[in-house]
Amino acid sequence: MVGKALLLLTLLGDYPDGASLSEVARRAGFPLSTAHRLAAALVRDGYAAVDDVSRRYSLGLQTFALASRVAHRHGFAGSALPVLRALADRTAESALMSVIDGHHQLYVHHVQGSHSVSVSGEPGRRGPLHCTSMGKVLVAFAPDAARKELVESLELTPYTSHTVVDREQFRDEIGRVADQGYAIADEEHEAGIRAIGVPVENPDGIAVAALSVAAPAYRVSREKLLDYLPALREAARELTVLLPPR
Repeated sequence: MVGKALLLLTLLGDYPDGASLSEVARRAGFPLSTAHRLAAALVRDGYAAVDDVSRRYSLGLQTFALASRVAHRHGFAGSALPVLRALADRTAESALMSVIDGHHQLYVHHVQGSHSVSVSGEPGRRGPLHCTSMGKVLVAFAPDAARKELVESLELTPYTSHTVVDREQFRDEIGRVADQGYAIADEEHEAGIRAIGVPVENPDGIAVAALSVAAPAYRVSREKLLDYLPALREAARELTVLLPPR
């Protein structure tokens, strides 16, 4: 039952404005009666909340409290956010940070760029590894065994016509990223968005996080992305010192 409750809680995280219990139960594969019982326990303990009028469920403050403790433990709040803000100011584009989470990346921070039209992000959401700039560097700079496993077993979902879905091509791409120390995603995850990412490495050269600058493709060419590399690498070096060891 604990596992089912955690699944329900995880699914609620996909609905920042709340969701009907029937919708969440359907996604979880639970009978509605089971979802009601689990949701009642989560609401009782503050991990979920329910609107008395709409009867829509959302994450509760107790979940936020736990997430805040995790963020503090890993230095994501006090240490990392000012660095991301400085990166966004310097490039005038959106700055993002993520960490690896199994076969996905978990978005930790997003700071909006100064342009009226810029790339948005949602901290706390998970995203793919194979077709994003941060995901690629998280794979390329993972420990050897983990990198090999990810390269050979990640699901290469085609999000756009530019997504790499060939295993050999993906293997070559990760090798290039490891050699050059950065990754570019050219409309591979979302049409109209380009990004460049670098790893935040520990002393052993393992990525503890990834940083990226992302921009609309109409404004920033693939070549222009390379102009952001010095600022990205400087931010990554700063975070290497600031983030707690992992």
